[in-house]
Amino acid sequence: MSPVRTVVYFSSSASGMVRSFAHRLGREAFDLGDREVRRSVPDGPWVLLTPSYTTGNVDNDTIPEPVRRFLKNPATRRRLVGVMGSGNRNFGAYYQAACRQISRASGRPVLFEFELQGTAWDVEEARAVLDELDRALAAQRTAHGGTGRG
Repeated sequence: MSPVRTVVYFSSSASGMVRSFAHRLGREAFDLGDREVRRSVPDGPWVLLTPSYTTGNVDNDTIPEPVRRFLKNPATRRRLVGVMGSGNRNFGAYYQAACRQISRASGRPVLFEFELQGTAWDVEEARAVLDELDRALAAQRTAHGGTGRG
């Protein structure tokens, strides 16, 4: 039996940099820009991959609207197991702001952060992080005698 691989849900701007990174991870990835995807509920553990944007307004946050809408569902939030972020260091204090804010609010860990579209090294590191997460979730399922879904 092959191990269950944690799926990735991502939000990407028109530039497609986050989309490209998500697809290079080599696992199932769902685009939150798709209305049907935003309306769906993951049937098991999932990881969020989100960009951060600077608005120039300290009273405005940096979480993309598709991410905000997807996280409104309690079952979706409950199944979130970690957050990965893309950012731009030129944004200063806003670098990775969305990823870090979601992590704090959800109590889920920041698994990996990268700049812009990420490098080949970033992709390999993120794959390793996700593979380790898959192993940890499988061990947890085994220890609890269940599927880990729910």
